Amino acid sequence: MSEAITGEHVRTVGRASRWEQPLKSDGRLASLDLVRGVAILGILAINIAGFAGPSLGALTPNFPHAVTLTDQAAWSLGFLFFEGKMRALFAMLFGAGIALQCERSDAAGRDGDVLQVRRLAWLMVFGTLHYLLLWWGDILFVYGCCGIAVLFLRRLPCRVLLGIAAGIMVTASIVNLWSMLPLVFAEEAVRSGTASAAQHHDVMARLDLYHANVQAQTQLYHSGFLDIALAKLRGDPSWLFTMTGHAWSEVLPLMLLGVVLLRTGFFAGSGPQRWMRRFRIGATMSGLALTAIALGWAWQRHFPPIAMAMLLGEGLWPAHLLTALGYAALLVGFTPRLVPTRGGQRIVAAGRVAFSNYIASSLIMCALFYGWGLDLFGRVGPAGQWAFVLLGWMMMLAWSKAWLSRYRRGPLELLWRSLVEQKWLENRRITAT
Repeated sequence: MSEAITGEHVRTVGRASRWEQPLKSDGRLASLDLVRGVAILGILAINIAGFAGPSLGALTPNFPHAVTLTDQAAWSLGFLFFEGKMRALFAMLFGAGIALQCERSDAAGRDGDVLQVRRLAWLMVFGTLHYLLLWWGDILFVYGCCGIAVLFLRRLPCRVLLGIAAGIMVTASIVNLWSMLPLVFAEEAVRSGTASAAQHHDVMARLDLYHANVQAQTQLYHSGFLDIALAKLRGDPSWLFTMTGHAWSEVLPLMLLGVVLLRTGFFAGSGPQRWMRRFRIGATMSGLALTAIALGWAWQRHFPPIAMAMLLGEGLWPAHLLTALGYAALLVGFTPRLVPTRGGQRIVAAGRVAFSNYIASSLIMCALFYGWGLDLFGRVGPAGQWAFVLLGWMMMLAWSKAWLSRYRRGPLELLWRSLVEQKWLENRRITAT
């Protein structure tokens, strides 16, 4: 709605366009693409545990059995620098992207909200197919649902958006921690030999569920493509809604924060430079320090699965948020220097085709680990998984730049945009003769 382009909303477009012109000529904000490129690379470093299996490997390296010191160190590397941080980065970028696209559509005389509803609806369709045909850990459906909520809230003042985001995140954390802490304390009591009979029973019951989950996954993912897809459809067709119910209280606040960061010029690097320099270092180091403290506590206890589920689900969100903001500030600050370099251009290209890279990563990793491919599920430990992460990074950085040298959008970006626009768009770049 064009009348929405007033006050702080019109400044959003103004800040973005002023800062991006020296770096881009196609209407994109270079810093967003750079941060998105880093995020899509970093997400693979975390998702790899879910691909390699079992899924509980994303929570702890020592379940269902203890691993070597090398494997624990390799797992800890991802925990310290990537876990939760990349997820937060991507959610903030998604919220910022919704706001920026809406403002630009409205400024061009189009109804940005209608276009975004169509865009998010198709994203949910892609997410459903991604879940059924490839990977259980899809985030597209969750992002589509939360993105629609962002559309209803995006015109609110920044202070209100921050208040809503903080209220949701803090309230959800308190409620979830309140329900999880008794079992975490019971797990610690079992470890130290001071557990009551009731505590021991509760912990063993939860661990039995974990073991049953590992056995079921191992049996399923060593089978064929059709068997896996049908098992999801028959056994857990509502998983995406369940996942949205668990994840929305993290994803939606982060998206709203992304809207605020875009409006205030954070992604354009337009804040006071002295303050920005202090924030980059302070937020990054504070977040990593909190994560390192949690890592030290968990390492001494051999990464207890129940406690790790609490830490990764709720307990470490302040550390994840601080580190993600620090990472984003660092990348925004270095955007003018990084974008002109070969490496920077490749990361930016990976960010521009992040949707294609996300789905392609799932396709390649499922083909490597599932029974319909090389059948490596459950056979590669945390240390070995880094080889597959590096392989994925090299592929993303190589093909993204090569593709965008000839085409305007990635293949799935083209399909998605064409569905939203309800017509097939031209994609080949016109070269001067």
